[in-house]
Amino acid sequence: MTRQSISLTKPNDKWLKEQVKSEEYTSKSELVNDLIRQARKQQKQIDWIREKLVKAEQGGFSNKTKEEILAQSKKSEAK
Repeated sequence: MTRQSISLTKPNDKWLKEQVKSEEYTSKSELVNDLIRQARKQQKQIDWIREKLVKAEQGGFSNKTKEEILAQSKKSEAK
């Protein structure tokens, strides 16, 4: 595991210490790693949504009903 030195603001350091003190995490390092994992997961979701929005914008308008669009969407997700 790579060792890293970071500087924290007092409120952030206090919050990290409180999380460790409450035994939610065993160390500040564990907590920071978990926060980074969550941010990476969130970024993947944002990228996925962005990709879908770009694709939808490029697809133009549709004359389909909302029920038809929903059925098509569910069919695409099943693949």
